[in-house]
Amino acid sequence: MTSQTATPTTAVAAVPSSSALPRPLIVAGAAAQLAALGVVGPIAFTILITLLGVGVGLLPVLGIGLILLLGFVYALYGLAWLETARVDGLYALGLPGLRPRTRTTPGFGGFLRVIWHQFIDPSMWRAVASIAIATILGMVVLPLISVFASGIVLVFAPLFAGAGPLPLGVTGIAVPVGWAVVVGLLAAIVALAAIVGLAILHGVITRALLVPTREAQYAEQARTSDVRRAGAIRASEVERTRIERDLHDGVQPRLVSVGMTLGLAQQKIDDDPAAAKELLAEAHTSTKAAITELRQLARGIHASVLDDRGLDAALSALAGRSHIPVHLDVRLDTRCDRNAEAAVYFAIAESLTNAAKHSRATGCRVLVRRREDGALWARVEDDGIGGARVIAGGGLDGITNRVLAAGGTVRLDSPQGGPTSLEVSVPCAS
Repeated sequence: MTSQTATPTTAVAAVPSSSALPRPLIVAGAAAQLAALGVVGPIAFTILITLLGVGVGLLPVLGIGLILLLGFVYALYGLAWLETARVDGLYALGLPGLRPRTRTTPGFGGFLRVIWHQFIDPSMWRAVASIAIATILGMVVLPLISVFASGIVLVFAPLFAGAGPLPLGVTGIAVPVGWAVVVGLLAAIVALAAIVGLAILHGVITRALLVPTREAQYAEQARTSDVRRAGAIRASEVERTRIERDLHDGVQPRLVSVGMTLGLAQQKIDDDPAAAKELLAEAHTSTKAAITELRQLARGIHASVLDDRGLDAALSALAGRSHIPVHLDVRLDTRCDRNAEAAVYFAIAESLTNAAKHSRATGCRVLVRRREDGALWARVEDDGIGGARVIAGGGLDGITNRVLAAGGTVRLDSPQGGPTSLEVSVPCAS
């Protein structure tokens, strides 16, 4: 399958926000999660190390080694994704969710390249470092919990214990019954203070690892702005070229023909009125055809119904004019930003045009949704022969640049033999 992806890494700055939970509950939650990671974390890292070691060892056996190393990379990604979600859910930092890298070039080389890019993804490794540190802290918290529980038991030991000494948790220290209350109270206080301190330390470390610095946020915003500006410039160039081509190849020759036909009619109007009348009728027909082409060209530049009645109505009109049957499924509860709607409309219109002209499709399916993250998402799928490629100056290039300019993403899947599917996602407030 050929997968073309154009994704501007959208600058979603992680802005720390105050959690709805009180501070003591956050610390308690952090301590509980550290304790759980002290049990689960070593198991997860043992599996990862095993995958890496066996994969490297079996690398000469190309198929098995690569499969295990592929599992290692995506197990790392899954662990990093869970850690990001855990930390964001606990501290409400507003962290963007991790997204897997997608293929940008076809073939086995493109597959290996996307795996490598996933492996060296800095955000993934920061999350892995965070969960590794949390696991180590959790392995320290577990015996401290044991000491705290034993301290509480020692405080009440005189009520039920005999004359023999009592153990203090996992420390192996035997405490005489006469000292049980004092030692138990001190042990419980020290263990509890250590647990709280480790929980607070965990919060500091995770913020340092996962929350980007202000300079990094500004740099990412500047880079994303450059990507969007380049996409907007490229989209305008592609659109201008398309308009010039349509005018030069369509309307201009027809208007030249109308002028020549009127000239011939003017020459014959005195000598052969009947022939002149036929020529005038021909010029009239050509003029109406030119007006229709101009109207279609203007509609391709901007659909007025999009502003007046919204994306649903504009797409319904577009499907009605399509040369192939279109199954339209639009579910939008509210309207989006004008630029976002225009970008999605243009992507769908160009996709339907490509399907009718090049894919030999007998039908198309169009889905449009408003996603929970506020993005306007659309998918166009046809049953044609596939093999679509992004070519400079082509329709797919225009879609890509226009969506990039709106801050969105494009994904094209078009294997040889079909089907072809195009997905676009644009922030509603682009």
